[in-house]
This record gives sequence, C-alpha cells and structure tokens, in this order.
Amino acid sequence: MPTPFNTPSSPKAYNTMSTLVLFLQLFSIVPLALGLNHPNCDLTKTQDQGSTLRIFHIDSPCSPFKSSSPLSWEARVLQTLAQDQARLQYLSSLVAGRSVVPIASGRQMLQSTTYIVKALIGTPAQPLLLAMDTSSDVAWIPCSGCVGCPSNTAFSPAKSTSFKNVSCSAPQCKQVPNPTCGARACSFNLTYGSSSIAANLSQDTIRLAADPIKAFTFGCVNKVAGGGTIPPPQGLLGLGRGPLSLMSQAQSVYKSTFSYCLPSFRSLTFSGSLRLGPTSQPQRVKYTQLLRNPRRSSLYYVNLVAIRVGRKVVDLPPAAIAFNPSTGAGTIFDSGTVYTRLAKPVYEAVRNEFRKRVKPPTAVVTSLGGFDTCYSGQVKVPTITFMFKGVNMTMPADNLMLHSTAGSTSCLAMASAPENVNSVVNVIASMQQQNHRVLIDVPNGRLGLARERCS
Repeated sequence: MPTPFNTPSSPKAYNTMSTLVLFLQLFSIVPLALGLNHPNCDLTKTQDQGSTLRIFHIDSPCSPFKSSSPLSWEARVLQTLAQDQARLQYLSSLVAGRSVVPIASGRQMLQSTTYIVKALIGTPAQPLLLAMDTSSDVAWIPCSGCVGCPSNTAFSPAKSTSFKNVSCSAPQCKQVPNPTCGARACSFNLTYGSSSIAANLSQDTIRLAADPIKAFTFGCVNKVAGGGTIPPPQGLLGLGRGPLSLMSQAQSVYKSTFSYCLPSFRSLTFSGSLRLGPTSQPQRVKYTQLLRNPRRSSLYYVNLVAIRVGRKVVDLPPAAIAFNPSTGAGTIFDSGTVYTRLAKPVYEAVRNEFRKRVKPPTAVVTSLGGFDTCYSGQVKVPTITFMFKGVNMTMPADNLMLHSTAGSTSCLAMASAPENVNSVVNVIASMQQQNHRVLIDVPNGRLGLARERCS
C-alpha cells in the first residue's frame, strides 16, 4: 500500500546469500534529479552480488508504478488509511471453517501492496516485479494476453521452455477456489464485489537472488474485469504459511525461515534486507513463541501479553489481546499494513495513556481521518512497548509519529481495528516494525526480534 510520503534514496548492498535488499523510499522531499533515469533506479543492475536483489517501495521515486499525480500530504494519509482499512477487513475475512485455507481471495490481487522485488521467471528468464506480502499464500503473475492487465508488465509463457500448466488431477488444484478444467488444465475464477479474476494454475522456474526454484506454482492471470477496479501492475509473492506460499514451495531451500528489517522512515539511505533461509540470520535475537491459529492458518501470530507507554504498563482487558484459536483472534505481524491497528478497547487505553504523557501537557489534540491523536507544532512523545513472552519491542518517536511534509502536524500512527469483522486481529504493521529485525522461524515455532539500524 502506498505510504503518504516520497523520499530520495541511496541504497547499499548486503553480501549475504539469499538476501533481498529492500530499497524503500517512504517520506517526502524528492529532488528533481532523482527519477527513473537515475543510475540507482536502473532495474537491470539490481543483481549486484549474484545473491542480492533490491526491493522497491511501491510508491518510491524509482518505482515504475509510482503515481504520476502526487497527492497532498493529507490526501495521502487518508488514502493509506482507507487502504489499511480494506486490508484489515481482508485479514479478518480469512476465518476458515476447515484446517486447509484456500488461495487468498480476489481482494488480495485487487489491492496495492507495499514492497516490490525483482524476480526472474521462466527459461530463459524474464524479469518481473512482484509485491512481497507476509500475510498472503499465493503467487499471482499477470500473463501475456491478459484482458484488463497492464500489457507492459506481463509474463510470456510462450517464451519459456520450462512453463507448464497444472493438471486438474494435481493436488495443487484443490488449493484454489472454484477450480474448473479448461483445456485439460486447472483454471479458477475469483469474484470480489463487482470485480473478478480468471487465472490458470501454472508452474515455472522462479529465481530470487541466486536461488532457482523449479516447478514453482502460481496463478497465471488471464482476465480481470468489473467494477472499474484493476489489479496492481505487478504480481504478488506470498510469504505466508499456506501450501502455495514461497516458504512452503521452497521449503527444501529456505527451511521455512526468513527475516526482514524495514528502515526508518527518516533514514537517508532507505535500505533494509529480506534474508531467505536459516543461513546468515542474526545471532543476537530474542524470541517469542510463534503461534498457529487454525482459524487463520496463513498468518504469523504471537502472544501479546501487555503494552507499556513510557514506564507505565497500561491496564488492558485480557480478552482483547488474547490468542483465541477458536475465533481467530490474536496479534499478528504483517508487512502489508502500514499503520498498527489494535482492538478498540486496547487502542483507546494505549491512546489515553499516550496523551497523558505527551509534552507539553497543554498540547491541543486534533484529528485527521482515522488518526485521532494529532498535534500542531513540536511535541515530545513517550515510547510505546509491545511486550511478548521472552522479548519486548520498544518503539521510539520515529516508529510512532507521522509528520507532515512541513513538520507542522504530527499524528500517532496507530488506530482502532474495525469492529464489524468475524473476530478482531491486532496487527503490528510496517511503520512500527521499522529498524527491527523480524525473524520468522517456522520449524522451531518462534518469532525473533532485535533492534537493528537497517539503513
């Protein structure tokens, strides 16, 4: 999802096997000299070390998907809040009535996501940009001839000697919704509201960094229609826990382990990293238990036990932060939501304590869209700490406050989760994860956290 800011960058590489270097530009002040013609934006030179790729923020100056009509700061904030709200509804809709969750809904394809990575697909390899999403299980790729897809970003199956369609008898065909047999291949259709997607389930070789993954299963999208809504021009690469995610399909290579570090919004270099596989993961990491919720089995749950504002542990209703495998409630880490959302009673308790500790005490509280704790002028704010069993995650002002371009307005970048859902999920989002190394270790059932300057 786009963030409300744009910023210049100076990416740096990480000489780590199976490392994807995030090149993220998330704030304001874009010099006229930086654009798609800048040397740092040359996508043909992104594979600098053979095992390193850069990931671009979807709305960065270097992104080919950057909007040609920049919005005002206020409009961007409201737009991102609306997209976050839609994503929260999507995450909450994942409640399953059975243990195997099918491929993600059409909504996941029709919404924009935050970070994109260059992948090589097919034989010979065709470069394509894919959105990275820790809460999705599926890979979507727009294919040539797709009606309603951007023609200049499509993958051409006819040019790949390793491409093949998945047969209807293959087990993967049972993982997609509404499968049908068209031309002896597994096809499926998704409908969300007035929009629909038609795709063939296909396989080909995908290369991320130096690692080729053969017979990788993905949805080869051939038609998008209805509602005036078009999919984002890039494909989608799911890093969730489902059977068709990258982590499951490449389990022999990456051992269901990866970590990422998102840079500070205020950083001048805006480079972080996504490291795939157990090799070269950081050693000085504290862990908490990684939970699996059968009601939303794709998501990465943790047990949030308390929240501290400054030195004060906030009094919270236990049920609002409890992990509940019967309903799907609990707390997740998500890369695709920009601003953290908390169950209403949790958010209100945290917000009220936060307001008490803002200095000067006379600062006037205003609102902007879904943000109800905004200030004019300079204020000093307390830290907020998410407390898990085994590790705490403390967030300073840079992780908490959203500042206008002119710096005259700042808002607490958290909000209440929507209540009209199956069961409320507390979502720890990308802005709050900045400058933290988040390590997902599925085989050992743990999520690691460490403070790290990613820029």
